[in-house]
Amino acid sequence: MALVERSLLGPGPSNTYPEATAGLAAPLLGHLDPDFLAMLDETGNRLRAVWGTENLRTLPLSGTGSIGMEAAFVNFVRPGDVVVVAVNGLFGERMCDVADRYGAEVVRVDHPWGQPVDVQRVLDAHPSPALVAAVHAETSTGARSDLKHLGTALRERDERTLLLADCVTSIGGEEIALDDWGVDIAYAGTQKCLGVAPGLAPFTVSERAWQRRVERPTTWYLDLGLIGNYVTGGSSGGRAYHHTAPTAMVASLHAGLGRILDEGMPAVAARHREAGAALQDGLREMGLELFASEGHRLSQLTSVVVPEGVNSGDVRKRLLTDYDIEIGGGAGQYANSVWRIGLMGHNARLDRVEMLLGALKRVLGR
Repeated sequence: MALVERSLLGPGPSNTYPEATAGLAAPLLGHLDPDFLAMLDETGNRLRAVWGTENLRTLPLSGTGSIGMEAAFVNFVRPGDVVVVAVNGLFGERMCDVADRYGAEVVRVDHPWGQPVDVQRVLDAHPSPALVAAVHAETSTGARSDLKHLGTALRERDERTLLLADCVTSIGGEEIALDDWGVDIAYAGTQKCLGVAPGLAPFTVSERAWQRRVERPTTWYLDLGLIGNYVTGGSSGGRAYHHTAPTAMVASLHAGLGRILDEGMPAVAARHREAGAALQDGLREMGLELFASEGHRLSQLTSVVVPEGVNSGDVRKRLLTDYDIEIGGGAGQYANSVWRIGLMGHNARLDRVEMLLGALKRVLGR
């Protein structure tokens, strides 16, 4: 079967940065090779820079972003713990499911899809939860929530409550300051704005959260204590073998992060804003309606209401077969009534905007 080069303009994965592709193709190193361990350490440093944190335990977990979600709950939630989850899309719903599976008493705070998280409603949901969880950039709707406001409010009310953030669609696409925002635990994925293939879950834990972790979680593979003995070294300072890390993926992430930091995170964020604004202006000029709430729309992921009388799947199929352009459908109840268009990482460029708008106009006859 012939390989086809697609323009991946959906909710992820996105086309990779050339540097990340080159990193993936570099000569393979062993997972205990000193050169690889040095690269792993530097990858952690680069993640800290992109995430705005000084957390010692900042590392790429072996698995996609969902591994990060699972690791967060299994390592920091005990049976019976009250966990408040802000739900304004599919991935907030998924947090509820995962927390429930690990025995948490889940207090769900529902919001309309496409709207940001209401901080006061989250605070009012429970006076002293063990953990509050929220999605920074909701992939299913294209809406951004204010983590700084939420984190500050939680710290002012109760120092004991931990804040967990899903940053899968925000990392590498906008400026983030986890430490300043009061975020204790965060996870992400590589396949969106970081411009790397799917396969790793960047993860970070504050020291205060680490002191309250589950000492022996119910999963061996995701036990952060064991993983930490490999990634950061154990009490003896040596690296304890835990699992065979995907060294080629780490090399690719290392290179992708280097590409971002060479450009500078402020410039990368500005590039995403410019591309997102051009796309959204162009869609409105075509008479299309944007789905996410105005003032809270992501630049890197735009959600669009499918016009009345238009078959969502047919349009996506024509874009794929005629133009090799992939866009995404909606999620949940909006699966057939919303399109999701991503301009993430290497795709956050004006030429991609013009290409997509031109193809969409032809398909829609506008």
